[in-house]
Amino acid sequence: MTLASLALAVPARAQEAAPERALTETEAEAEADEANRGFAQGESEQIDFEADQISYDSEAETVTARGQVVLTSDEASVRADEVIWNRRTGAITARGGIRFVDSAGNQIFTENLELTDKFEAGAMDDLLLALRQGGRLAARSAERGEDGTVLLTDAAYTACAVTDPEGCAKDPSWRITADRVIYDPQDNRVRFRGAMLELFGARILPLPGLTVRTDGRAESGFLTPKIRIDQVNGVEVSGEYYWRVADNQDLTLGAFVYTDAAPMVSAQWRHLTPKGAYQITGYATSSRRVSNFGATPTTQSDPRGYLAANGRFLFSPEWSLTGSIRLASDRTFLRRYDLSRDDRLRSTINLERIDDKSYLSLAGWATQTLRINADQGQVPVALPAFDYRRIVEEPVLGGQVQLQANTLNLIRKDGQDTQRAFAGARWDLRRLTPLGQVVTLTGLVRGDVYNTADTLSTLTAAYRGNEGWTTRAIATAALDIEWPFVGEAFGGTQVLKPRLQFVASPPIRNLAVPNEDARAIDLEDSNLFALNRFPGYDRVEDGARVTWGIDWELTRPGMRIKSSVGQSYRLTNEREIFPDGTGLSERVSDFVGRTEVRLRNSLVFTHRFRIDKDSLAIRRNEIDATIGSQRNYVEVGYLRLNRDIQTVEDLQDREEIRAAGRFTIGRHWSVFGSGVVNLTSAAEDPLFAPDGFEPIRTRLGVAYSDDCIEFGATWRRDFITAGDAEAGNSFQVFFALRNLGFR
Repeated sequence: MTLASLALAVPARAQEAAPERALTETEAEAEADEANRGFAQGESEQIDFEADQISYDSEAETVTARGQVVLTSDEASVRADEVIWNRRTGAITARGGIRFVDSAGNQIFTENLELTDKFEAGAMDDLLLALRQGGRLAARSAERGEDGTVLLTDAAYTACAVTDPEGCAKDPSWRITADRVIYDPQDNRVRFRGAMLELFGARILPLPGLTVRTDGRAESGFLTPKIRIDQVNGVEVSGEYYWRVADNQDLTLGAFVYTDAAPMVSAQWRHLTPKGAYQITGYATSSRRVSNFGATPTTQSDPRGYLAANGRFLFSPEWSLTGSIRLASDRTFLRRYDLSRDDRLRSTINLERIDDKSYLSLAGWATQTLRINADQGQVPVALPAFDYRRIVEEPVLGGQVQLQANTLNLIRKDGQDTQRAFAGARWDLRRLTPLGQVVTLTGLVRGDVYNTADTLSTLTAAYRGNEGWTTRAIATAALDIEWPFVGEAFGGTQVLKPRLQFVASPPIRNLAVPNEDARAIDLEDSNLFALNRFPGYDRVEDGARVTWGIDWELTRPGMRIKSSVGQSYRLTNEREIFPDGTGLSERVSDFVGRTEVRLRNSLVFTHRFRIDKDSLAIRRNEIDATIGSQRNYVEVGYLRLNRDIQTVEDLQDREEIRAAGRFTIGRHWSVFGSGVVNLTSAAEDPLFAPDGFEPIRTRLGVAYSDDCIEFGATWRRDFITAGDAEAGNSFQVFFALRNLGFR
C-alpha cells in the first residue's frame, strides 16, 4: 500500500495530539483517492510502509507512524521508531533507531533523519554511513545541499571493523579524518576536504583531494607510495597516479626516483572492449649498462626500457584472438630494476577456433633471450605456426578418429631455418572387459615434409637433419591394458591398478629431419606411457617396446596417498636418438615413479624419482613439501638431476634446494623468508656460474596485517651479478590500506 492509502484506511489506535482524530470510512476513501492522484501525477515517489500505530492530523495534514516503522521505495528503505509525513511539504521525518538503505545498498544509521518525497536523505545528526563495498563514515552532523549532495561535518572514515568478534568496540587501525566531507549519492562518491590519515591514533599524513567511491568502483587518485633500497640504484621512492578514464578504461602513471640512478617513468593502459580486453605497460629511463659481455665488458649510457602488452578478444563463441608483446631494451634492464627475473621474453599471437569437434590455431611467436652468453641470432622466430584437429563424428570400426594437420616455419637471423608440415590420423578404441580390465587400442599414421637451410650453423649434429627437402612416414600401433582393483584397507579405500602397454612402430627416419621441438627428452612418470616419449613432433620413438606400471592409491578421511612406479623394455635396440643419461638409451629403461601424500590441509608432499636400472643410483630426485596452515607454514623443494650428460646442452645436470616459510606472532604480526641455494658443481655444469654450495637469492621480512591494513619490510640479497644487475642487498617497505591504495 502507499503511504497515503495505508494511513487513511487503517483506524488510528493511539491519538496523542488533540487535533488528531480517526477518519470516517468515507473521509478516508476521499483522502486516499486524493493522495493517490498526487502519486499518479508524479508529485512524489511511490512509498510503501508498515507500522504498529498510525495516526492522521487533518488540520496539519501529517501522518504519524510509530513502532517498528518500515518505509520502502524502489530499492531504498527506512526503519525507525517513528516517522512523520507532512503531506503539504512532502517532507518525511524519521526518529529513533534509524536504519536508512539507499538504492545503491549503502546504509545510514542515525537518530534523526529528514527525507524528501523522492526518498532522499536530508539533515541528520550523529550519523554512521556503512558503505556497501566496505568502509564506514561517521559524522557529527549532515545536511542535504540544493544539488542533492550531503554535506557532513567533523567526519571520519575507515575500512576497519570497529568491533571485535565478541561485539565489543575497538579503535580502528587507521582512519581518515576531515573537517568537511561531501557525499554525492547520484555520483556514488565521497569527497574529503582537509583529510588527514591517522595510523593507530597518530596523525601522520595529509591526503589532499582524497575521494572514495561508494559503489566499489575504482576512483582516480594517487596510490600508496613505495620505498626501496638496493645495491645498484640506491634509495628508490616511487609513486603512481591512477586515472579512471571511463568505466571500461583506466591509465596508471608512475614515477621512480633514485639516489644513484636516473629517474624512471612508467605507464599502464587497460581497456575493456565489447569483444575483449587488453593492457599495455611500459617503463622508460636512461642509465649506464653493460653493452659488451666479452672478456673486457664495456658500459655505455643509453635510453632503456621495457614494453609488455597482452590481450584477448572473443569474436564469437568459437573464434578468439590472443596476443602478447614483451620487449626489453637490453638483457639486464628487468633484473636491475627488479621488474622480472625471466631469462627470456616471448611475444605471441594466436587466432583460434574451438568447437565440440574441431580445433584450429594460426599462431606465431618470437623470443628475446636475456641470457648473458646466449646468441640472439640462434633464437628462432615462428611464423606462421598452423595446427588443425578434427574428431570424426561417426565411429570407425567402433573407435574414435581424430585428424590433424600441422605446419611450422622457423626463421633465424644467424642460424638454421626450418619449415615443416605434416598430416595424420589417430584411431582410439576403448573397451571394458567382463573382468574389469580397461583395454585401449590405438593406431596412428602420419606423413611429414621438411625443408631446412644452413644446417651446419647448428652446433649439435643430432639436431641438424639433412639439408633441403626431406620426407618421412610414421605409423604406430599400441595396446594398453589397465586392471583396477578396489577394496577396503587401513580404515579407508584403496585402489591398485596394474598397467601394461605394448607399442610398435617401423623404423623412422629421425636423424634425417631436424630436431626443433623435441630436444629436452627425459624419462619421467608423466611420459612413461606416452605413445611418443619425446615432447614434440620432430622425434618419434620407433621400434617395439613393452611398458609396465603399478598405481596405488589409499583414501581415508583427511588423508590421501598416491604412488606409482614403472619401467619400459625395448624389444629392438634402436637407441641412436636417445642421448646417454636420459633413462631410455638402453633396451631396459630406468625405473621412474611418483608419490603424493596429503594430510588434510597440514601436509602436502610430492616426490618424483628416476633410478638407474643397473646401479640403482638416483638419476632424478625431486621433492616438494608444504607443512602447516595458511598462517604458519614451511615449503621445501629439492631437485637433483644426475643424468651425466655431456654432449647435449639442453640436458645439463642441476642440483638446488628451495625453502620458504611464514610464522605468525600474535594475531597480526608475522615473519617470512625464502631462499634458493645452488648445489651444482662446476664438474656437473661448467657453464653455470655458481659452483657448489652457493646461495642464489634469499629473502627475509616482517609484516603486520589485519582486516584493513598491511605493512612491513623485506630484505633480499642476490648473489649473482649479470652486467649492471649487480649482486647485493635490497630493502623494501610496503604499505597498503584497504579501499585506499595498493601495494
